[in-house]
Amino acid sequence: MKIAAFGTWTSPVAADRIAVDSLRLSEPRIDGERVFWVEGRPAEGGRCALVRHDADGVCTDVLPPPYSVRSRVNEYGGGSYAVRGDLLCFVNDPDQCLYALRPDGVKRLTDAGGRRYADLVLDVRRRRVLCVCEDHDAPGEPLTTLVAVDLDRGRVRTLARGADFYSTPSPSADGARIAWVEWRHPDMPWDRTELWVAEVDAQGGLHDARRVAGGGESIQQAAWHADGTLYFVSDRDGWWNLQRWDGDRTSAVTHEHAELAGAPWVSVTTTYALTDGNVLCAVTRDGRRSLERARLADGAFTPLHLPFTDIEGVGVAPGRAVFIGASPQRPRAVVSLDLETRRCRELRAASTIALDPEDISLPQPLTFATGAGEMAHALYYAPTSARYAAPVDERPPLIVKCHGGPTSSAVAALDLRTQFWTSRGFALLDVNYRGSTGFGRAFRERLYGCWGVVDVEDCARAAEHVAVEGLADSARAVISGSSSGGYTVLCALVRGDRFRAGASHYGIGDLELLVRDTHKFESRYVQRLVGEDPRVWRERSPVHHCDHIRSPVLFLQGLDDHVVPPEQSRRMAAALRARRIPSALIEFAGEGHGFRRSENVRRAFEAELDFHARVLGFTPADALAPVDIDPPLPRA
Repeated sequence: MKIAAFGTWTSPVAADRIAVDSLRLSEPRIDGERVFWVEGRPAEGGRCALVRHDADGVCTDVLPPPYSVRSRVNEYGGGSYAVRGDLLCFVNDPDQCLYALRPDGVKRLTDAGGRRYADLVLDVRRRRVLCVCEDHDAPGEPLTTLVAVDLDRGRVRTLARGADFYSTPSPSADGARIAWVEWRHPDMPWDRTELWVAEVDAQGGLHDARRVAGGGESIQQAAWHADGTLYFVSDRDGWWNLQRWDGDRTSAVTHEHAELAGAPWVSVTTTYALTDGNVLCAVTRDGRRSLERARLADGAFTPLHLPFTDIEGVGVAPGRAVFIGASPQRPRAVVSLDLETRRCRELRAASTIALDPEDISLPQPLTFATGAGEMAHALYYAPTSARYAAPVDERPPLIVKCHGGPTSSAVAALDLRTQFWTSRGFALLDVNYRGSTGFGRAFRERLYGCWGVVDVEDCARAAEHVAVEGLADSARAVISGSSSGGYTVLCALVRGDRFRAGASHYGIGDLELLVRDTHKFESRYVQRLVGEDPRVWRERSPVHHCDHIRSPVLFLQGLDDHVVPPEQSRRMAAALRARRIPSALIEFAGEGHGFRRSENVRRAFEAELDFHARVLGFTPADALAPVDIDPPLPRA
């Protein structure tokens, strides 16, 4: 072992390897013997390839470049393709049109323009695809409807309208009924939604539509059983549990103090699948996910004891299941599961970077006391290397990570973005502050009215907790976050001197500006998180309190971001520079809300490493392009 200061270690997790060799895996589907999924590829400019795994074990790209399978409905998309036998329909990212794959090639079904589509599901009996349509050609706010698109002629027919949002159309097995979820401003889909069912007439239209559940609960993931029972997930008892509707009334199937779903930022993120007499569920208990089986008759759970702590995209076929899974030792992968033997097989891993187990930092779950006598949670990752150790009297610098959403969560699974830091000698603390998903509705709603306050308090208390435990150097703590996590970063720097520096990845600095200039999906979210009073928006906006910020700040921003527009980062950076607070703004052309291109992913990692090293006063082992900090910070 070499003795070297924390932060200066040579790492096997290179930024360029992460940038090129980290795939975004999503939307796994089973169709007969075949498995499909979407694969975001940084090395191809962020293109989302549709991949098929056949029974012979061969993986094939279904569509050639430049086709890219990605929906932008609500900006976050989801449900970007549907497949059944020889029918395949998909959303093409560049024009957001619907296309069908036929034996003679690809055919465009819808006209180019301002319409976007998501939540695709095939209505095989009528040779059409059911989906959500978001029309940006409509005056004012985009108009969202539920539509059916003919797979032969491309004719678009509106099935339901009137709500602000629709999701997950689901036809019954006999095609006689369709269920869907809808909601209205100012609610988000984890606040209040409604489950609707309608009869399908001979011409394919809907009639006798009725609300079968909803009101003061969050409903998602409606799915029909072959026997005609409609199942869905609801948090009416404070936790997302499985419910059923038998055509007359609803009743609970499971009664867990656990979550059978997460916050549906992306459409069609399936966390359960129905089998004969059972349901296969991704269950979150105390922030840790596992795959379990529950009996539909009485809701009794049986753990499958699989080596995964993060699971999503659950689908089933006779005798097997597919999902995206990860563990503290293995990155995300498309996994096929034999339901009888419980044998798992990886069909595609998100990364081929092979790490020595001695180089992997494993998550240590923490629960700590915070404000108002309450508790919050975090995952602590210690500096870890097979080749390096620090001097015995040194404690590591700490990165406090604020997840986005803010209704998201930190999960205990291998993420090379975390290992990038820990393998260089940083400790990292991934905080599940009050407001995070995975701990019940009351914990999730604790942030309402208190955004920029309780999340900031929890991040500061988390840093204090690990410092007291001797796990980190309290004098060398920095804070980093993306999107709403970037807002928490900036608020933390305004409210105290706990952190030596902050990195805001496409974060929010001005709530008033966000209310005026963001997309439809989140256009009322600030009011729920902060309140209706514009004076409070101003008081909670870091851009108006830059005179309280003493620590350097790095801003990373995509120029095509429609969720948090570039003006947010620009105003913050300009305000800090006017006060001679060291800051840097790096903008990425062609990037939206998150960075997808390999060259930009690499630049973001290396820029943040260079920035923190200069603030904390050490020289990393990596050869880094310097960040333009104004006014300049000296190098160690």
